[in-house]
Amino acid sequence: MTNSFQLAAVQMVSGADVDANLREADRLIAEAAAQGAQCVALPEYFCLLSPDETAKVRLREQDAVLAENAGPLQSFLADAARRYGVWLVGGTIPLVAADDERVRNTTLVFNAEGQRVARYDKVHLFGFTRGDEQYNESRTIEAGHDVVSFEAPWGKTGLVICYDLRFPELFRSFGDVNLIILPAAFTETTGRAHWEILLRARAIENQCYVLASAQGGTHPHGRRTFGHSMLIDPWGDIVAQHASGPGVAVGTMDLNRLHDIRESLPALKHRKLGV
Repeated sequence: MTNSFQLAAVQMVSGADVDANLREADRLIAEAAAQGAQCVALPEYFCLLSPDETAKVRLREQDAVLAENAGPLQSFLADAARRYGVWLVGGTIPLVAADDERVRNTTLVFNAEGQRVARYDKVHLFGFTRGDEQYNESRTIEAGHDVVSFEAPWGKTGLVICYDLRFPELFRSFGDVNLIILPAAFTETTGRAHWEILLRARAIENQCYVLASAQGGTHPHGRRTFGHSMLIDPWGDIVAQHASGPGVAVGTMDLNRLHDIRESLPALKHRKLGV
């Protein structure tokens, strides 16, 4: 049985040109696959990051499981996973919501044959105000409600998105997982203050690997995102990291190390409350 796997976090600086973003995503997936990655995670909003918050509503697609034909974003993800032979965690794309003026901010996962294996809709919606910097995702996004994990060759894997990082109860609700994947578009302000420390805390608390794929740089419309896409091990050590600009962070997930850490410090077995 294989006990080590190569995981890649793709970092992008997406803009309002969807076709350009898809070409860049394809290039970076190819780069990760060329470095031996078996699992590749794209960042949140990889396909569109626009100053016009309603642009995502116009781009939204019907869930391909419910629709007769898959939209171009879902088709791109399935095709890329199949062409490069990787498990692809598709950052986030906008899918139809119950409210016609909002979307679900959705992570889709495809296996190496291009078959969809999981869907997660972002539960916690970002809100932040400091001076001229203001964000309110609830204006255009409808929150999800379900906790989602899936089985992969490296074991049970949980899905979260960006602002979910601040809610440890969601991470704990996965139970025993080997990996948690988090696509994100953390702002420069909040990322510089909290990104790394929260990611490492979630890995340590849950004694699992955390793969975080982020937007990272100054976008065409001037927004700044923090980047620092990374893979973190269950001890809280950073295995691989890409600080700024487009690129990939590729690192090894070692199941032997995970098991050794859990045996030497069986904190998950010592829990008294909750799951």
